[in-house]
Amino acid sequence: MANVIRNTLTTAELAALALSLAHLGAGPQSVTARRGLRHAFQHLDPNDDVIATTLTTLTTPLPTDVARRARVIANAVTARLVLRVQYRDAAGHPTTRDIEPVTCLVHRDHWYLVGWCRMRGGIRAFRLDRIVAVEPTDLPARPHLPERYLPFQRRRAA
Repeated sequence: MANVIRNTLTTAELAALALSLAHLGAGPQSVTARRGLRHAFQHLDPNDDVIATTLTTLTTPLPTDVARRARVIANAVTARLVLRVQYRDAAGHPTTRDIEPVTCLVHRDHWYLVGWCRMRGGIRAFRLDRIVAVEPTDLPARPHLPERYLPFQRRRAA
């Protein structure tokens, strides 16, 4: 069964499953679900630092406040609604942005919201732990294919 899962789930589907698990909490079902997610990645090299760190982040519950925001984000991705996000960048500067959410993903130690930032006019990745507040709007988001916008992936030569 693990081979079937590994060979049929896309990167976007794995990201969606992982996000759902991240805000499940720490109950018995979430422990079993996270163990299942680890099994889906058994074929990866556990000695690769990026893979090992990312897998740990994927299978660790989010803090309660971040998990609450992650649920709002996940719902907006599904409903294709623009999000209004209050964000603090690495230097601590706050901004309010309207974002067309595409997906969420993990890279190393952090979860990210990937979306089209209307303020910057381009795709951006926002660390979930730097999102101070998030609310859905009633504005429809344009559909964006996650595979075209996932950062941190190697690009194929054209």
